[in-house]
Amino acid sequence: MTFPVGHQTWFEDPSPFKSDWGFVGEAETLLLLAAALLVTVVLRVASRWWNGVDVPFLARMAPYMPFAVRIHLAMCLLGLLGIGVYLSPAMDLEWDAAGILLGAVMVVVTLGMATGYRAQSVALLLIAAGPIGMLEFGVGPVLQRIDVLGLALFVFFAGPGRWSADIERAEASEPTEYRIATAIWCLRVFAGIALIIVAFREKLAYPDYAISFLGEHDELNLSDQLGLGWSTETFVRVAGSIEVLFGLLLISGAMPQAIVVIAGIPFNATLYFFGQKELFGHLPIYGAMLVLLVYGSHPQYRPLVKRLIPARLAPAAPS
Repeated sequence: MTFPVGHQTWFEDPSPFKSDWGFVGEAETLLLLAAALLVTVVLRVASRWWNGVDVPFLARMAPYMPFAVRIHLAMCLLGLLGIGVYLSPAMDLEWDAAGILLGAVMVVVTLGMATGYRAQSVALLLIAAGPIGMLEFGVGPVLQRIDVLGLALFVFFAGPGRWSADIERAEASEPTEYRIATAIWCLRVFAGIALIIVAFREKLAYPDYAISFLGEHDELNLSDQLGLGWSTETFVRVAGSIEVLFGLLLISGAMPQAIVVIAGIPFNATLYFFGQKELFGHLPIYGAMLVLLVYGSHPQYRPLVKRLIPARLAPAAPS
């Protein structure tokens, strides 16, 4: 667990630890969660008057965001498959029929995303990969990867985009503004939900698990490093609440440039401690943050980033 974001289930088995929802119900935790909600509401309201600035060199990248999402997904799945896991480092693939089938699903999705060949159909396969994976690994580990669902839905609604086989074969076209709005909504909402789920699964609802992990990685306890004098329990509350805050801010869509820059610091800092597992596992979040930063820097698309309800939910016909 890093401060404030990370995935300790990728590095330590959570099964010996039981949930403790009483920790969530304690006054200190509830106050921190209420503060996270309040900050989100305040920033959402403030975004009516200031929601970011135009950054032309980033805005020019907007037409290539479907390509960027496809490549982030392809590299994530390829890297995870290379270390023998499914969708996240918390799900080890076994050399049996189920493991081979799940690995084959990852290979097909990787190739489709990398090339942009029948990308929307491949996105549907990636969406189905979640329920399929639940049959092998259970609901919890897959739900923690719900950010991948957001990226898959982005490709499904926005299409493969430029630099794709589908565009070259004239089997797909540039997305409309309505489809981009729906794609962005899916991406940011599911990325935010993933952060909130992890905050509870690894910290707030499982404090003993978080405390045990910090005991083995005391360099991650910034309270001690900065001399704040907090107890380990207080640090867990604060770390989990900040992760919830980031999740809520992503869901709100307010001030995307500022939120991405601030959240990007701890997400990138974890690479120093955990290396390739952290890199491959976080690639979907990196892709989501890139999309929000680019569209948030575009005067036409910035208002779409903060829509609370998607512009249109009608799906595109798969290519």
